[in-house]
Amino acid sequence: MPFQTRISTIAALSLGVSFIAVSAHAFEPTTPPEPPKFPAEGKVTYVPRDSILEFKALPQYSQPDWVAEKFEKTGKLPPLKDRLPEEPLVYKTGNMPDGVGVYGDTMRHVVGGRPEGWNYIAGQSQGWGGIDIALSECLTRTAPLFQVNAADTEPLPNLAKSWDWSEDGHKLTMHLVKGAKWSDGEAFNADDVMFYWEDAVIDPQVSPLGGGASPEAFGEGTTLKKIDDYTVEWTFKAAFPKQYLYTMAYPTFCPGPSHLLKPQHPKYSKNTYNQFKNAFPPEFMNMPVMGAWVPVSYRSDDIIVLRRNPYYWKVDEKGQQLPYLDELHYKLSTWADRDVQAVAGSGDISNLEQPENFVASLKRAADENAPARLAFGPRLTGYNLLMNFSANGWGNPDERGQAIRELNRNPEFRKAVTSAIDRKAVGDSLVKGPFTAIYPGGLSSGTSFYDRASTVYYPFNLEEAKAALKTIGLVDTDNDGFVNFPAGTAGGKNVEIVLLVNNGYATDKSLAEGLVGQMAKLGIRIVLNTLDSNQRDAKHYGGQFDWAVRRNSTELFSVVQNSEQLAPVGPRTSWNHRAPEGKPLDMMPFEQDMVDVVNKFTASQDNAEKAELMKRYQKLYTENLYTIGLTEYPGALIINKRFSNVPAGTPINMFNWAEDAIIRERMWVAKDKQGKYELFAEQLPGKPGDKGPTQ
Repeated sequence: MPFQTRISTIAALSLGVSFIAVSAHAFEPTTPPEPPKFPAEGKVTYVPRDSILEFKALPQYSQPDWVAEKFEKTGKLPPLKDRLPEEPLVYKTGNMPDGVGVYGDTMRHVVGGRPEGWNYIAGQSQGWGGIDIALSECLTRTAPLFQVNAADTEPLPNLAKSWDWSEDGHKLTMHLVKGAKWSDGEAFNADDVMFYWEDAVIDPQVSPLGGGASPEAFGEGTTLKKIDDYTVEWTFKAAFPKQYLYTMAYPTFCPGPSHLLKPQHPKYSKNTYNQFKNAFPPEFMNMPVMGAWVPVSYRSDDIIVLRRNPYYWKVDEKGQQLPYLDELHYKLSTWADRDVQAVAGSGDISNLEQPENFVASLKRAADENAPARLAFGPRLTGYNLLMNFSANGWGNPDERGQAIRELNRNPEFRKAVTSAIDRKAVGDSLVKGPFTAIYPGGLSSGTSFYDRASTVYYPFNLEEAKAALKTIGLVDTDNDGFVNFPAGTAGGKNVEIVLLVNNGYATDKSLAEGLVGQMAKLGIRIVLNTLDSNQRDAKHYGGQFDWAVRRNSTELFSVVQNSEQLAPVGPRTSWNHRAPEGKPLDMMPFEQDMVDVVNKFTASQDNAEKAELMKRYQKLYTENLYTIGLTEYPGALIINKRFSNVPAGTPINMFNWAEDAIIRERMWVAKDKQGKYELFAEQLPGKPGDKGPTQ
């Protein structure tokens, strides 16, 4: 039997028995149980959006004394006023928990990732853990919005200092920060924005980091053009699509230095796209950035050091050029070690997101002499089992892989899988206590858009799950404990599913190993493909997986950010259903319904309507099992007590990770608490490509 015929057979079989399965084995969904009370959750004090920052010129500006003495007075740097924009971004004192700060000290990070290089716009990982956030600035900014009431939320200005809508709402004119400069002193302007748009976002040969900065992320048919050096104009098909202001924040619209990147791009050189992507490896120091710190030192598997950017374009209300902190360290270790070192005081910050470390961390933080404080936020960290829904070629599956995808698209198969998962046991395997909650999938329970009544939950029922597999022709024909494909499909072999897993996180591995055991009881063999984060991402974005264990991304807890990723609204927006090059998305009916809801959501200007649309979305998602929820729990910010200006109740990830939400450039350490941690004291970044900083 030819391959396509065999695939068609299983597809027909799967669809043909669905109706019978519903009749014979009517799963009885309900709403999920109420999550356990968690009294340790921190509370946020809400502030008006316009109380955080503004753009304006100040009467005078200042900088660290050593910068003025060693660099400005000796002519190594232009005067400070010439390094700042005409109207710098000014952080308002009233929104600073501890007020304006003093210069000096280091923030020590520990990360489990490894940098691929500095060409962020071409898809290179810079190691995560806040490295990219320290280097990159985007058109808008959303992370600090966790402290803004939902009724007042709109992204904060950033590289785009303001914007105006046309009367009909189809055009958006953005005004860039005039006079801002890259860390090497080159002007930032509309050319950088247009290079990013034309030669990264809409160039199909460039694969942006995370797959988010694709054309459809900004709406079908959207265009962008340069008006002048500091003005760009967006044109949208929809009227007033304010949702895309969120998409213009991290990580989807952070321009790179076109003066360095453009000569390496294949359109302007003889390079291949792979050569362009890898033109700036981790060893290339002093990469120009718009962020507050610049990479000046890298030792493989050891450390990355960033030093203050002397051209940074933000100040406090006293006119002090930011950042206050002179240096950032990123020790290259493991994600679990990040928690350990932050609690012990040898690291300064951690997003406590691995529940295996919760109890020990709480005990240590309870000691009044502990160096770090620990604050839990809402339950926003969730894990899902993603099933690859593409049946028309994404990732070029073999016969077995194609057969698995046809099963993934069968609703009765998905119901059998979700009903075979004991989520209470899943949560308890990570940590006991009131931390984890049963999570059916979809929107996180910690988001303001979550509605429990709209959430469909299929309770644990292993016997019903086994019976459902039989109705779709999956029976153990060779008596080895695992069900087989029907004769003529994938050779009638065992149903064997390859599960893609990030081996850098203990939680990911624990959940995956638990799934191996729970699926074995159902009669499905799971084979783990555990890879480091960069390799895992390459496999995932390339569609080379059957199933994947993945922690929720921004759209499921902020909802208003990266909303296009809530459904397959375009060929590259969904995490588990993308189209191969040149082919359409083979969407199932419920997915089309989800797309319609998401498109209405992004176009709506009415908050009440948006809330109702998300209720509809949640029901579609959970009833049809767009992904299979595993567990959810809170995260906690661990931060050394010596740091000032840390907002109360900062979540580890809502609109973005805590490294961005705490606004590191305005954090400071009192003089009597500053440590001697700097490796390159009183040094500044050198020229791009120099090996290290300058004195």
